Amino acid sequence: MSLRLLSYNIRYGGTGRDAALAAVIREADPDVVVLQEATDARLVAALAEATGLPHHGTRPAHSLGYLSRRPVRHHAWHQPPGARHAFLELVLDDSGWRVFGLHLRAWFSKWTERRRAREIRLLLDGIAEHQHGPHVIVGDFNALAPGERLEVARMPRWIRVMIWVSGRDIARDTIRTLHDAGYADGFRLHHPEIAGSTFPTWDPHLRLDYAFVPTRHAGHVSRCDVVRTPDAAATASDHFPLMVELEEA
Repeated sequence: MSLRLLSYNIRYGGTGRDAALAAVIREADPDVVVLQEATDARLVAALAEATGLPHHGTRPAHSLGYLSRRPVRHHAWHQPPGARHAFLELVLDDSGWRVFGLHLRAWFSKWTERRRAREIRLLLDGIAEHQHGPHVIVGDFNALAPGERLEVARMPRWIRVMIWVSGRDIARDTIRTLHDAGYADGFRLHHPEIAGSTFPTWDPHLRLDYAFVPTRHAGHVSRCDVVRTPDAAATASDHFPLMVELEEA
């Protein structure tokens, strides 16, 4: 049985954009949605009703939340010391996959990149007991992958200044850490040449949203795509969501 998983940063809790967010999620038709910036529990509950995904959860002052069509056997938020946001762990009743959602700290500089890389190491240490089985790590990484183009001229001036101070580029330690730990980039498995930009929706030129699986399970990723439809996706958030479909491992 396949699992259709949508990762979606809904920006500032999604307040005032619930109809547009619901339209995007309904058209994507996921089994489970991992939400970032899901700080409004009432809006998450409204999205659950509007999208027909009855199982849902969020916590006050936490970025990560979820919606699910399938019953959730286990869910938990884990916040290691030093992590900007708690990590979300989900286990669905009828899926062999364990889902880990994250939202790493933002800002582009060599200093924040070091902190993001540390957050990834904290996550990997925390899920070590599950690394033998099929699992997926999804979310807003706020990081660029090694080798991917940084279009500085398209960024706001204050970010350009930070990048200039950091050596006119940003480090790629966060995603490299996952590669070195034996994880495969779901989007790159299917789209080795396409940019796959997810941010910002009004001028997409950064790929910040990812889905990673252990390399030994890479063959079970049947698709991974940036979702840009319906038209509401362009205004529902500042991120386009990412869909990954996982076959039974």
